[in-house]
Amino acid sequence: MSPVRRGPGQPIHNRIGVLRVERGMTRAGLARAVEVNPQTIGALERGDQYPSLDLALRICEVFGLPVEAVFSRSPFEPLSTQVYR
Repeated sequence: MSPVRRGPGQPIHNRIGVLRVERGMTRAGLARAVEVNPQTIGALERGDQYPSLDLALRICEVFGLPVEAVFSRSPFEPLSTQVYR
């Protein structure tokens, strides 16, 4: 977990894995782009670690998306649910 303690009601959810796969990127490729270790990307995708603000902004820059499209306090709805309503 992040060094900042958060209660169970304040998780940070993300779409890093989905966005990475959509763009054909490996964890290692994304890690190189944001200058971190590939294990860091894996930990972020699993929710074992939360990004710093700087890292979150670098990830969003790589994907060309605003922060709220990549990170959220509430779970993201599966994209298939949004598409097939």
